[in-house]
Order: sequence, then structure tokens, then C-alpha cells
Amino acid sequence: MALKWTDVHAIGEILYDRFPEKEPLSIRFTELREWILEIEEFDDDPERCGERVLEAIQMAWLSEWKEDN
Repeated sequence: MALKWTDVHAIGEILYDRFPEKEPLSIRFTELREWILEIEEFDDDPERCGERVLEAIQMAWLSEWKEDN
């Protein structure tokens, strides 16, 4: 299954699984973007990503993180 920028919840879950100790709001968008591009299942144009998309992914990750913290 190839992930796209619009798969914010799935990406948020993957990021939480990879970095459970990281508080999502402490991550810079530049770093977040790079981590997303490194996800093996991710297959979308890097240029299609904007601040709103990154913010949505960060909020999905935060939701996962809050459940356990």
C-alpha cells in the first residue's frame, strides 16, 4: 500500500510507532517532512507537501501520542 500526503492518520501512526518518545509538537516541519519521505511505504511527490499537510500529519501523530502519555 503506497502512502500519499493525504494519508495523514496512517502517517501519524507510523511516526508514533517509530518515535514514541518524541513529543510531536517539538518537531520542526523540515525534520517531519524528511522523516515522512523516509517511510518505506510513502510514495508521493515531495513537492506536493505544504505546511497544512505537515500540520495535519503532526496533529494525527499528536493524537496517537496523547493516548499513551
